[in-house]
Amino acid sequence: MITSKFDGVSVSTQASVYFDGKCISHGVTLADGTKKSVGVILPATLTFNTGAPETMECVAGSCEYKLPGSEVWLKSNPGDKFSIPGNTKFDIRVTEPYHYICHFG
Repeated sequence: MITSKFDGVSVSTQASVYFDGKCISHGVTLADGTKKSVGVILPATLTFNTGAPETMECVAGSCEYKLPGSEVWLKSNPGDKFSIPGNTKFDIRVTEPYHYICHFG
């Protein structure tokens, strides 16, 4: 099931802009203090660094991703999720706008 909305949240109105505007996201804090980001990645191949573990949830569009230590590109479509360990990096390849929720921790 695709997450379509969050109720009762605090949203950062200042966008985080990465990779010359190819990735734009807004921070979301749920009522229980859980933090997430909601954003869009435009067509590009990018490498992201992680601090905390992350789970990427595809809301719309699609991407291919390569996890640390792997040379295999995997596909993520709407409703799919993939997890990345903390303190590492991963590659993502996007050919159409990829709308996502990043779940931290």
